[in-house]
Amino acid sequence: MGIHEVGQAVLVTCELVGQTMSDAAIEGMVAELSRYPEASVMEALLRCRRELRRLTLADILDRLPGQHPGPEEAWGLVSRCLANERVSIVWTEEMREAYGAASALANDPVAARMTFKESYTRLVSVARAQRQPPSWSVSLGYDPHGREVALSEAVQKNQISQAHAARLLPSGGVVAPEVMALVEQLSE
Repeated sequence: MGIHEVGQAVLVTCELVGQTMSDAAIEGMVAELSRYPEASVMEALLRCRRELRRLTLADILDRLPGQHPGPEEAWGLVSRCLANERVSIVWTEEMREAYGAASALANDPVAARMTFKESYTRLVSVARAQRQPPSWSVSLGYDPHGREVALSEAVQKNQISQAHAARLLPSGGVVAPEVMALVEQLSE
């Protein structure tokens, strides 16, 4: 496999989403994609064929495994903890920074979302231009069960290591029954 195969995969993807693209545009797209592992590019193109009706370079980059989540996915994660300190989240530096801008607008969810997406898109664009992969960190909320869920999902997605998650949970990752009972009493 090589550049030719990636070019063919881009052409096939365009055809399957009902789009035509000039040879120059495809060459430019393939040149940009050559910076990434070929298997990751092929996986991203497969997702594009299944999910899109129009193909852009940004769409492919958003779907590369291990890359920055798209703005809608990022907002979906971040919006859960907007003005809610019980929620734990595993997020990127760009998500955290964009959240800071949006959190001041928590009383207006539409404005908060718009601010987050604009800020996040700008920050991810800068990170991509500098070829910086996402750096994941954990923000623990007050809900111990929520911590377990967030950390477990992050480990499954290879955002953090199992060892790192275990260090953040009491008793090696097991929440003591007494703690769970207390949390349940407090939430009533």
